[in-house]
Amino acid sequence: MSQDVIAQLAPTGVLRAAINMSNFLLVTGKAPDGGPEGVSPDMAHALGERLGVPVQLVPYKTPGEISDAAGSSAWDIGNIGAEPQRAKVMDFTAAYVEIEATYLVPAGSPIQSVDEVDREGVRIANPPRSAYGLWLANNIKHAKLVPADGLGESFDLFVKDGLEALAGLRPGLIGDAEKLPGSRILDGQFSAVQQAIGVNKGNDAAYAFLKDFVEEAKLSGFVASLIDKHGVTGRLSVAPAA
Repeated sequence: MSQDVIAQLAPTGVLRAAINMSNFLLVTGKAPDGGPEGVSPDMAHALGERLGVPVQLVPYKTPGEISDAAGSSAWDIGNIGAEPQRAKVMDFTAAYVEIEATYLVPAGSPIQSVDEVDREGVRIANPPRSAYGLWLANNIKHAKLVPADGLGESFDLFVKDGLEALAGLRPGLIGDAEKLPGSRILDGQFSAVQQAIGVNKGNDAAYAFLKDFVEEAKLSGFVASLIDKHGVTGRLSVAPAA
């Protein structure tokens, strides 16, 4: 183990891992000590074990708050979706898991496919700083994006204002559809949120090590075992090899 890698990933002697608490597929519960539990925390613990250092999980309400803290020494790794805006301040590994992002439309909607959403007159409720919200900001050309503060607020806005579409992760939209009779989740996806491990820029030795760590975790079946362990089979999928 290179001392440069350890110095860059655990400069305080502890690996401080920023965890996005809003992703209910990657953080699925609480550990006995009250800390977050799930695929994302377990990836951090596995990394700490490989490095031979203790792990401190640092919870954040949203992924945007994690990227906002990049470069501030508040964390050593950030477990969030890799998106172009975030890549300006962080270096990301390839994804270790993927989550489909699609739309919910209300009862009676004429929209039948994901491709029909980006049209004039269509309003899309979405949390703007989520990974898929960032994708929408980069790619939607004709529809109007209507921002909300969080996942629950997006659904409330979608219903209250009678919007034409609600953007979200497919597993979350399943629950939303159950609350709104007649609504439909569109087949296919407009994007796949790619959950990765990010590190502050300038930590090149750490970045090279993390890329190999993630690829090994996928290839060995470790990521698949975490998906099974935390009961998110069918909702998370192991990302392809880089």
